[in-house]
Amino acid sequence: MTLKKYDVFGMCNALFDIQAEVKDETLTALSLSKGGMMLLSEAEQRAIVPEVYAHIVNTGAGGSGANTAMGVAQLGGTACFTSRVGPDEHGIGYRNGLAAEGVQPNLGVGDGDTGISLILITPDAQRTMCTYLGMARELRPEDVNLDDLAASRYLYVTGYLWDTETQKETVVQAMEAAVKAGVKVAFSLSDPFCVGRHKEDFLRIVRDYADVVFANAEEAVGLTDEATPRAALAALAAMLGTGGVAAVTQDKDGSLLQQDGQVYEIPIYPVKAIDTTGAGDMYAAGLLYGLTQNLPLPVSGRIAAYAAAQVVAHLGPRVPNLDLEAVAVIKSGL
Repeated sequence: MTLKKYDVFGMCNALFDIQAEVKDETLTALSLSKGGMMLLSEAEQRAIVPEVYAHIVNTGAGGSGANTAMGVAQLGGTACFTSRVGPDEHGIGYRNGLAAEGVQPNLGVGDGDTGISLILITPDAQRTMCTYLGMARELRPEDVNLDDLAASRYLYVTGYLWDTETQKETVVQAMEAAVKAGVKVAFSLSDPFCVGRHKEDFLRIVRDYADVVFANAEEAVGLTDEATPRAALAALAAMLGTGGVAAVTQDKDGSLLQQDGQVYEIPIYPVKAIDTTGAGDMYAAGLLYGLTQNLPLPVSGRIAAYAAAQVVAHLGPRVPNLDLEAVAVIKSGL
């Protein structure tokens, strides 16, 4: 039996976060819609980045799956993360950023630019997000460290990896290797847009590979064609089969967990909401941490809810400092 070195083996797009404070006039000059989200072409990112560099306030390793891996590490678990970066300053910064957060960076390197996520913050606190996927779109099977995968308790993959054929091939091979090695597979639907584009593939992943599935209410309803989040939860749990865990988040209405016919309603931890970016990523981190520590499912759910709330109470997709004493209280069941 392979010794388990990692709790979570994460796979997603490596995106180097660049946060900059800009004026409304800058957005207008760059033809960007305030508060929107858009994918950039290589030419577009090369045009925009120099215009905002002088106004950068924060940089760091980011992307949905990396946020979850770093959250697992913050909670006291162990994680590694796989994607593809370029041989540039952002690739170096990404690798160093993961390591600084306690995540093993298992990153392939391609001949191109590292993916970036530009978060442009205007004086009214609106966030305009522009993403260039870069080398992450070229994730390849040889980028996956199969020894580390076999030495992990869970493989965690996101629906964002369904952008190119090489990504799809890599993810499917990783899931097949995980099943063969006795590693459980957790899958996040990631975004309603992803569900709409790749519904049949996602249904196949849930049925054939997943042990745990994460979705928000809109994603769950969209994938299952059910009328309500609770009905969608039941449908997802049925696809997973015996022992599978379905998790559906509902913003201020908390979340729902189902395993083997038992449904758990997990309330939110009330905080003053500042920024909801990254809440779902941290929820996944909390639930995966609890599952890898063999905690009861409702306790794992409460850790997930607490961790997500801490993200919402801060600006940005991660928590600067997580209160591990509060986590310990939740774990103790008090």
